[in-house]
Amino acid sequence: MKKLLLAVTTFALLTAGCSTSSSAPEDKGQAQTGGQETAKKRIALVLPEKIGVNPFFQQMDDGAKKAAQEFGVDVKTIESTDHGAIEENIRVAVAEQYDLIITSSFEAEDALKKVATENPDRTFAIIDTQVDLPNVRSVMFREQEAAYLVGAAAGLATKSSKVGIVAAMDIPILKKWTVGFQEGLKATNPNAEVQINYVGSFSDPAKAKELALLQASKGADFIYGAAAVGDLGVFEAAKEKGFYTSGQDVDRTSIDPEHIVLSQPKGTDSAVYETVKAFVDGSLKPGVVAYGLKENGVGVTYVTHDSKTPLNAFIGEEVVSKVKAIKDEIVAGTRTVTDPLKQ
Repeated sequence: MKKLLLAVTTFALLTAGCSTSSSAPEDKGQAQTGGQETAKKRIALVLPEKIGVNPFFQQMDDGAKKAAQEFGVDVKTIESTDHGAIEENIRVAVAEQYDLIITSSFEAEDALKKVATENPDRTFAIIDTQVDLPNVRSVMFREQEAAYLVGAAAGLATKSSKVGIVAAMDIPILKKWTVGFQEGLKATNPNAEVQINYVGSFSDPAKAKELALLQASKGADFIYGAAAVGDLGVFEAAKEKGFYTSGQDVDRTSIDPEHIVLSQPKGTDSAVYETVKAFVDGSLKPGVVAYGLKENGVGVTYVTHDSKTPLNAFIGEEVVSKVKAIKDEIVAGTRTVTDPLKQ
């Protein structure tokens, strides 16, 4: 009886820690290989804000869930209630022994630098910004290439030769949008006039709307939104005053097809998916990778990405055809788009 009790107790101790919560398929985190059990990889996605405000982060969660299903890993998404909670959430993921910790955006830079430096034996990744540490993979986008295409389309389509840009903040990272757009605009319409105003925030639709209305009052018939959540205010202004505009990150044209005539999708879902894939297959290395038009990491509706919304006549097939030719030149390397972060 003592031997039987000892055997049961030992078995219970050995199996006590094997159950984990997961968004992966139902196999309880174990794989059999030659009689040996291998624990399923565990990955934490730490977002700088709650899902549901900015589609940028919703896409990341979607990419993580897709990777969990396809690669048989456990993925946990941790949403930050505010930017002050990002560091705490990354530390929680470290304490819970996640094999890979992914976060995103410049709001998480300082927190990741601190935690990754303190934990050199852990593996981290950050999407949409760069952290130069030997245990961090930085996934960037060449947004300036897509912004160039939107600017080229605006230059071809504008009737007043007056366009506007409503951007979130006057910071280096956003120059990939503002400089790229202006470069494309001038390439197709050298005489076009550009107004640019900054909201001062990534989450202030009211201020963005005020700035868009100001630009429209000065004759802008196309206003490029690069204000994150603030773009919603630009969309409202476009509907009220009848000018045309564009969206970011996902296809926004369905919101108001009469006025939102283009969108600039960015594959943050693919970025997370490919990061998890590389980690699982052992090819994930520290350093920087960048996705642009060539990798289909960024693009423009009707030019590189299909849309369920019919093409607005303000843009038209002739403009789309010309912009597609410009896109092909960028991909082929025969047309150069300035990277403002390297100037």
